[in-house]
Amino acid sequence: MEYVYLLLLLGVVIALCVLINHMTDRLKIPSLLLFIGLGIVFGVLLRPKIGNFTDYALGNVVCSICLVFVIFYGGFGTNYKEAKPVAPRAMFLSSIGTALTAGITGAGVYAIFRILPFGGIGWAESMLIGSVLCSTDAASVFNILRSRRLNLKYRTSSLLEMESGSNDPVSYMLTAVFVAVIMAQRGAGSAVGGWQIFGMLCAQIGFGALSGILFGILGIAVLKRFSLSMGQSSTIFIIALAMMAYAMPSVLPGLWAGNGYLAAYICGIMLGNSHIAQKRDAVRFFDALTGVAQMVIFFLLGLLATPEWLIRLQVIVPALLIFLFMTLISRPVAISALLLPFRAKGNQIFVVSWAGLRGVASVVFAVYAVGLIGEEYLPYDLFSIVFCVVLLSMLVQGTLLPLLSKKSDMIAPGGDVLRTFNDYQEEGSVSFVKIVVSEHHPWAGKKLKDCVMPREFLIVLIVRGEEVLVPNGETQVNAGDLLVTAAPEFENHEEFGMYEEYVGDGHAYAGKAIKDLNLPQGVLIAMIKRGGGTVIPYGATELQCGDTLVCIRLM
Repeated sequence: MEYVYLLLLLGVVIALCVLINHMTDRLKIPSLLLFIGLGIVFGVLLRPKIGNFTDYALGNVVCSICLVFVIFYGGFGTNYKEAKPVAPRAMFLSSIGTALTAGITGAGVYAIFRILPFGGIGWAESMLIGSVLCSTDAASVFNILRSRRLNLKYRTSSLLEMESGSNDPVSYMLTAVFVAVIMAQRGAGSAVGGWQIFGMLCAQIGFGALSGILFGILGIAVLKRFSLSMGQSSTIFIIALAMMAYAMPSVLPGLWAGNGYLAAYICGIMLGNSHIAQKRDAVRFFDALTGVAQMVIFFLLGLLATPEWLIRLQVIVPALLIFLFMTLISRPVAISALLLPFRAKGNQIFVVSWAGLRGVASVVFAVYAVGLIGEEYLPYDLFSIVFCVVLLSMLVQGTLLPLLSKKSDMIAPGGDVLRTFNDYQEEGSVSFVKIVVSEHHPWAGKKLKDCVMPREFLIVLIVRGEEVLVPNGETQVNAGDLLVTAAPEFENHEEFGMYEEYVGDGHAYAGKAIKDLNLPQGVLIAMIKRGGGTVIPYGATELQCGDTLVCIRLM
């Protein structure tokens, strides 16, 4: 019956995490910070039964599995078309910038332990801390930006999303290198020299990238070629692809092992930016899955943390100094060195530097390192130091990010006014639709009370230039207005399926009107994605190369 109590505990923890997530919107602090606090509280309450929970091997397994889906979704949820203008900068930041941050931080850690009375440490141990802490946490940054409805200038949101989503594999790669170096120094592994490190880096990048590309191509081919009719079957298949992409390079022996996290990210970005069936359902599923994964990771990390260990001078003092060094020196220096050649503005460099929150990956990589090396072979408490740095980063940087973004004039006016409605649409039985009023539209120039529309149809907002209006019956509709309309949602989705078809060069539909197409029985083109916009088609609508057709098909 013990498993019943375990299920009860898991249910209570997840339910509390969901409630905490709702509360943090009012408290104005990152929700993930409270998840850690919840884990610490449970660890203290359960101590009479289980003692101090220090099973780093179990923590490494659970957290690594959860992190696979977090990183995969980081790629899957990245809109490459939106991020394309900032892609070169983001790639520089996530690769060279992450390595540069690790190097500068490692040098700073070496100097910090030299001046502290706890004893000096070697370069390998210093670089291990820098490698573990060099990545940034996309979930924490965007949890803050989205909950506060902040839209940053100069496409900075896209820059941060792409950088934060893709720098975890680099941090893992560097961590694996210095774990191997430290284990070799104590005789627990093969000797590691310069050529071995170079070969290890090549294997990490090469086999990881190859696995991600192969499984990405395989997934796209299967999802386009076969109609997986079972409910959510495409999503289930994508889950399998994420797991295989991670596992394939990771099973290679010794120094030849590839970077599974890099493979998962590449596979995710390929699938997320391809035209595959049921992608919207997959996005919703992975959004929920990664939310649960982060709750599990942070709760488990909270269990591993022992409060009285965290407040020891040999933990809290180095952690505070490392946090200050990273926030004020290593991250700003790395960001400035890479963004100044792109002629980035000073306020953008400042916000990007400040938005380098440490998060879940850093603590997971610390657990990974301690699990392999053994905490007794390290001259410091790696897990507790990294844990404290992450807590300080979330508390200080996360709390002040909205304020500093406003003070540095980095908040873009407006933003996506429909985002709130899209969020709400998924929670209730109302659908929100936008209508652009052309000059010849039958409603142009009329008051709303005079417009002919179904009784169940309601216009809830009018976007007129920079002005947003809440209308009533006397409000006049003008040409050029964007109307946000509400109508009851159709709920029997199991009666039909939706899929996307891309019209590329040489496609049979290119250049033809919809009325001239020989569509299969029971198929309707419901919408066309064209040039970043949406077209609701009719019979005379001509299809163009580059169009994405959203089709409805009876099941």
